[in-house]
Amino acid sequence: MNSKQIRATFLNYFKQKEHDIVPSAPMVNKDDPTLMFTNAGMNQFKDFFLGNSDPGNPRIADTQKCLRVSGKHNDLEEVGRDSYHHTMFEMLGNWSIGDYFKKEAIEWAWDLLTNVYGLPKDKLYVTVFGGDDKDGLEADIEAEELWSQILPAERILRFDKKDNFWEMGETGPCGPCSEIHIDLRSDEERLKVNGADLVNMDDPMVVEIWNLVFIQFNRKEGGVLENLPAKHIDTGMGFERLAMAMQGKTSNYDTDVFSSYIKKIEQDSGIKYTGAYREDAYTDIAMRVIADHLRATSFAIADGALPSNTGAGYVIRRILRRAIRYYYSYLNIEEPYIHTLVPLAAEYYEDIFPELAAQSEFIQQIILEEERSFLRTLEKGLARLDRAEPKNNLLSGAYIFELYDTYGFPFDLTRLIASERGWEVDESGFLSALNEQKERARSDAKKTVGDWTEIRTGSVDFLGYDKTSIEDVQIIKYRSVKQKDEEIFHVVLDRTPFYPEGGGQVGDTGNLISEEETIKILDTYRENELIIHRVDQLPNKSTGKFTATIDSERRIHIERNHSATHLLHAALRQILGNHVQQKGSLVAPHYLRFDFSHFSKVSDDELHEIEKLVNYKIRENILLEEARSIPIEEAKGAGAMMLFGEKYGSTVRMITFDPAYSRELCGGCHVSATGTIGLLKITSESSVASGIRRIEAVTGDGAEQYINSQIGIVQEIKSRIKQQDIIKGVDVLLEENRLLSKELEDLKTKLSAQSKSSLRDSIIDHGDFKSLITTVDEVDSKVLKDMIFQLENEFSPCVIGLGSVYNDKPTLMVAISKSLVEKKQWNAGTMVREAAQKIKGGGGGQPFFASAGGANPDGLEEALNVLNTAIS
Repeated sequence: MNSKQIRATFLNYFKQKEHDIVPSAPMVNKDDPTLMFTNAGMNQFKDFFLGNSDPGNPRIADTQKCLRVSGKHNDLEEVGRDSYHHTMFEMLGNWSIGDYFKKEAIEWAWDLLTNVYGLPKDKLYVTVFGGDDKDGLEADIEAEELWSQILPAERILRFDKKDNFWEMGETGPCGPCSEIHIDLRSDEERLKVNGADLVNMDDPMVVEIWNLVFIQFNRKEGGVLENLPAKHIDTGMGFERLAMAMQGKTSNYDTDVFSSYIKKIEQDSGIKYTGAYREDAYTDIAMRVIADHLRATSFAIADGALPSNTGAGYVIRRILRRAIRYYYSYLNIEEPYIHTLVPLAAEYYEDIFPELAAQSEFIQQIILEEERSFLRTLEKGLARLDRAEPKNNLLSGAYIFELYDTYGFPFDLTRLIASERGWEVDESGFLSALNEQKERARSDAKKTVGDWTEIRTGSVDFLGYDKTSIEDVQIIKYRSVKQKDEEIFHVVLDRTPFYPEGGGQVGDTGNLISEEETIKILDTYRENELIIHRVDQLPNKSTGKFTATIDSERRIHIERNHSATHLLHAALRQILGNHVQQKGSLVAPHYLRFDFSHFSKVSDDELHEIEKLVNYKIRENILLEEARSIPIEEAKGAGAMMLFGEKYGSTVRMITFDPAYSRELCGGCHVSATGTIGLLKITSESSVASGIRRIEAVTGDGAEQYINSQIGIVQEIKSRIKQQDIIKGVDVLLEENRLLSKELEDLKTKLSAQSKSSLRDSIIDHGDFKSLITTVDEVDSKVLKDMIFQLENEFSPCVIGLGSVYNDKPTLMVAISKSLVEKKQWNAGTMVREAAQKIKGGGGGQPFFASAGGANPDGLEEALNVLNTAIS
């Protein structure tokens, strides 16, 4: 079977077992603050396991895009070095939410693997949980007995909590698990060593392919286990490993999931892939790294995580830069390359994850710009390394950390270059500095989240589309959250008018009122299906009844900005083209921000047309059409805009302002008619990243205030320049400035000519070359550079070194005739770097010309002495 058939067979098998086949959730996790990325198939079903929401059909199956590079599941540095670790991987899974349990899960897994896929039964081993004294848990006898009805006892192995008790994180749903492993070694190797002895021993040929998790506990803060309301099944089978087993390969990278990328890299680099897994198999490792990281970065970008310096974007940048570093260091590729492989990934995944093909051009552009940027960073780091002066042949940990922290220069590349130059590296010093930085970040971000105190059971109803205040509200549960010296509380209500932050819209604020007191609600956000109200104190009587009231005036401003965002999105697509896709937004009370895909700056004329169209639609006073809960297929058929990277359920909410103009899927709050917006005024247009533009705008009262402030500025300028015709007044000032600048340049040129005339008398003749190393009265760097090139040209072959102090800043420049560079092996860059230390500065350049700036004018004479010494 090819890999596409393997995937389809899995999904069809469980469809026949009455499972709903659901789409993969986005790889970038937006609904759960405890997870940055989806790292397991069960993440999107967490609320089902906790009893916070109802799945409808309790049987579910899918293939989920997962990413494991940080936190508990940190596999990044292993990727490429072995045959089975990946950053992004597919997890084939089937779930039972309180329906079937161990018996069916075990029987179906065995049936699918052996009878449908045809994997040899004698090569399969299973593991079961052997118990844990600390948690007070006994061995999983039930699973062991079920397996004993299928295969011999010697292939049923007990393992401890580390291997056979699955937990998503420090808290949350968990339970014992049973893993299925396959022995892919040759018959000869299997005769030498029993496969049972290699299970869970990191042997690349004896690997886990399927994990059956029996979720029956919830791990609370402090490590306490409590029974869940119902028992669940969560299985996960690594698609890439299954393909390896099915296709008779010894590495995931040899399957058709990866082979097309590696063949293309071979062709483009001219280097043969040998499939070696030695530590020094650098070119093979590089190809595997690129093939893996291509998928991770492409899917992350498609799901809305752009490379950046924070959060999910930082992780994606780190993955992408690791791949760039490998092709730069080991494949002799010095130009942007990874973006050229995106179409291969888009084509392979088109039938199961169409978002790659739909955004292929956009993904390529983002990766291309990131490659260009990091290749420039590598060049800067190399230049910095060129200036390194290791003491006792040891490159200090502090210096290596500076390269890493300031220039983004990877440690292992520094180590490689140092090795080539015969230097040792202070790895422990580097790791110490790195750990100090991480500890500071951890300390700043450390947050302790307490367990929920449950007052009553019940569902959470959001009523905020229709109501701004609700009486007789009750608290379902609450918890404490501590960060640094601050303690706040999270409160869940049975009914709430408070909109939780989501879809770009900020959360509501307001009050929780009882007869005795008023509690301020500082913010509202969503944690999966829970609506959480953030307060700085708990009510004295948390079991009582309350009136929940939002800040209505603030909500009105938010609604104006959210509806205006929809009108703006439609206008952008109408005027710039249908390639425009929303890539992020912020809907706040005072302004709106809208990020969108577009590969050039939006011109002033285009902005004017966009703003004009939006305001025309506002004046039309279009009534809101809200379809609150309709089947997603019906919404698709109606032409509703859907955003990549968002997770939609089987029913959705559709917001329409004129079916022919704006129709989007949206869970946010909106005006009842566009006239309520009043006016939209665009305040800025800028670039966020390559291919991503950002518009900021204000509406209603905010637009009025903005326009009045701009008029006030214009009036103030008129007053200051004493001209009612402001354009004419500015033109007069610009012309006066031009004339004064010309007079200044003429004066500088005149002074420069006088200086050069006097400098000629200071030329020293050394026989086979001439030199001039001296100071020049205050001239800027442009004039100094003109002087030095003119003198070098006039007295060649020569060495010209000039220093000058301008605005209290010293500048040093050296020019060496090219014939002397070749004849005497002199290097202007080396000379300047050494001399610049005297003026407490740095610089560099080419062998025939270099310059430096500094902070110590008093050291200029000493710097010139260094130059004289260098040529004497």
